[in-house]
Amino acid sequence: MSRTSTAGARLRAASSGANRWVVLIVLCISLLLVALDATVLHVAVPSVTQDLHPGAMQLLWIVDAYPLVCASLLILFGTLGDRVGRRRILLLGYALFGVASAVAALATTPQILIGARALLGVGGAMIMPATLSLLRAVFPDRRERAVAIGIWTAVAAVGAATGPVLGGFLVEHFWWGSVFLINIPLMAVILPLGRWLLPESKGSAEGPWDVLGALMAAAGVLGVVLGVKRLGAGEAVFGAGTLGPLCIGSALLVLFVRRQKRREHPLVDMRLFARPTFTTAVGCIVLAMLALVGLELIAVQYLQLVLGLSPLATGLRLLPLTFAAMAAGATGSYTLRRIGPRRMVSYGFVLTAAAVLCLVAMGQHDRPWLLTSAFVLLGAGLQTTLFGAYESMLSEAPADSAGGAAAIGETSYQLGAGMGIALLGSVMNAAYAPALASVQGVPSGASAHAENSLGEAYEVAARLGGPAGEALRSAARHAFVHGLHVTLVVSAGLLLLGALAALRLPRVMDCGSPAACVPAPRERERGARVDAESTA
Repeated sequence: MSRTSTAGARLRAASSGANRWVVLIVLCISLLLVALDATVLHVAVPSVTQDLHPGAMQLLWIVDAYPLVCASLLILFGTLGDRVGRRRILLLGYALFGVASAVAALATTPQILIGARALLGVGGAMIMPATLSLLRAVFPDRRERAVAIGIWTAVAAVGAATGPVLGGFLVEHFWWGSVFLINIPLMAVILPLGRWLLPESKGSAEGPWDVLGALMAAAGVLGVVLGVKRLGAGEAVFGAGTLGPLCIGSALLVLFVRRQKRREHPLVDMRLFARPTFTTAVGCIVLAMLALVGLELIAVQYLQLVLGLSPLATGLRLLPLTFAAMAAGATGSYTLRRIGPRRMVSYGFVLTAAAVLCLVAMGQHDRPWLLTSAFVLLGAGLQTTLFGAYESMLSEAPADSAGGAAAIGETSYQLGAGMGIALLGSVMNAAYAPALASVQGVPSGASAHAENSLGEAYEVAARLGGPAGEALRSAARHAFVHGLHVTLVVSAGLLLLGALAALRLPRVMDCGSPAACVPAPRERERGARVDAESTA
């Protein structure tokens, strides 16, 4: 039997499992753990600082090691899964994630915790593209796949939003290591379950795997994300720590693209980017995350430092966003069939922009109903946008290169998140810092420290005490709220830009009849060719 016949047989076997919806449940649990780990540490940072006493740079690496390593290795493991088997990579990711969680939970020094977070990033990079590419193989019918992607994206939103709630609860009742320890029993269950239930799925294995290209992509993405994150941390644009990684990473990515275009069997088929639907969907994912991730971090600071909520109460305030995202995911397939990808993604961006503008009415006093309403709109709009973009991107890619396409989508997600933190963080600092330069009775040195963040301003105000401390505290609160309003307006502008970009998406789904969607023409031709060769 030929290689093409073998690949076709594998694809048919993967998509005709006894219960593909059970497979979807296993894949969603996998994604939930990875999404949880991305945000669960945020509320535990003060406890980690108190216990391990990391330096400023070490603390930055404790937080950033996971997303940096994960983002840089997505293309490598996504394309490797296409070659050696997506299920195999996923199971290895489970095992590594469990071991790294144990090391992180029991870490006694900042260096050990940083190393464990990096290993968690490797495990996450194995798991994330494998879940999406297996979903592509198990659900070849586009209508069913749209339902599955709706559930998948809703789970991602649930994980990201539930992380602060779960982290806050665990830190308040146990110790910071418990935020990692919860992964171990879950991985102990899901590893044998995945080995038993998940089908193996591979793409085309023609030609050698481009090891050098995979390493170039990993180093390039790492450089770009690292440079962007340092920009978000307030470092100078032209500093060696920012400009160096950005330039080196960008150069490596350019060389990677040129290399893939020349190779007969590339890691990533660059012809995908010649398709307007694929390119536009990837761009919409970047814009959605660019506008929202940095805003989410600022909103958490607002809830805790301005409104004075505890970490657990802060997480609970974000639950309406989670429930709205779940509802939008559950109805996403129906919405996509009714209005098509173009209007679905555009309307999602507009709805999210409206939610962001509603939040401009927030001040220094708590308005629970306003926050709840805005978070509901935010969750529904974001989920609608990401659902339509992911479904369009994945459906446009051939099944043989699903791992590479999934890796591109996840990498764009991570890049958008990093760029959002850098851009919106810079906007926030530019609007916040000037108001603290000349507070009456506050020395210039104290003002300089207070300009770094609202949390640091509160610490400086507590040390000063008296009228000067109170004046600094009040000025910092006013400045932060003003900066938040400016950041919200910028974020809304980016979301409206995304709504315009989404107009390049197809008007309707590629459906052969009202009853069911059929594969794209290229996949129909491939399936017919495989069947003909198998019969021969």
